[in-house]
Amino acid sequence: MKLKVFTDGGARGNPGIAGYGVYIEDENNNILFEEAKFLGVKTNNEAEYLGLIGALDWINRNAKEAEIEVNSDSQLLVRQMQGKYKVKANNLKKLWLIAQDLCINKKIIFKEIRREYNFKSDALANKAMDKK
Repeated sequence: MKLKVFTDGGARGNPGIAGYGVYIEDENNNILFEEAKFLGVKTNNEAEYLGLIGALDWINRNAKEAEIEVNSDSQLLVRQMQGKYKVKANNLKKLWLIAQDLCINKKIIFKEIRREYNFKSDALANKAMDKK
């Protein structure tokens, strides 16, 4: 099974009211999972990581053997997960470690996509932030 993950996190203020939006599609573009989660006060990058963690957690519970393509418009998140950027911020190190643990024994490709191709997860993140 091949899955495409689209994830986005945001904060109104940095830090500020935060949320993430995630959806997961199968190879036929059927949505298997969708979530808009309010996070309270977080930074934008924390929200991005928490969205990724939410998606990976769902995959670990429901589709352990899947091949996964993670799509995000966060250059920092994608490049840190690819190992191209170091994780310097203390508030992100813990979240990065959790995300890395959730990736163990998985076939995962991380892709940086342009914001306009990530509109649905962005809309879910905004919906989550509106819940404040």
